[in-house]
Amino acid sequence: MVDRGVMLSEFAFASSLAILAALFYLIFLALRVVAPEIFSLLFNAQFLGADVASLLPNRVSVGNVLGTVLALVLTGWVGGYVWAWLYNKLIKYFWSP
Repeated sequence: MVDRGVMLSEFAFASSLAILAALFYLIFLALRVVAPEIFSLLFNAQFLGADVASLLPNRVSVGNVLGTVLALVLTGWVGGYVWAWLYNKLIKYFWSP
């Protein structure tokens, strides 16, 4: 087995970010349907209390939901992979065991 030390697995890190992004989206979507007031409170809290939730459309189609989840998963995975790759490159220069 190869000892990677403090290095990250790019695939595992990217996959975890993609899954987490999709889960957060689905949780917020469920909250929007079940408890709109709690959804607005939590969603707006991410933007320091600005009323951003009121800018969302009243109706959401299945196509929009699937497209958004797909975009979140893809960008989350690619971003996570690049982040872990960059971390692994930089840790060689800044970490001396």
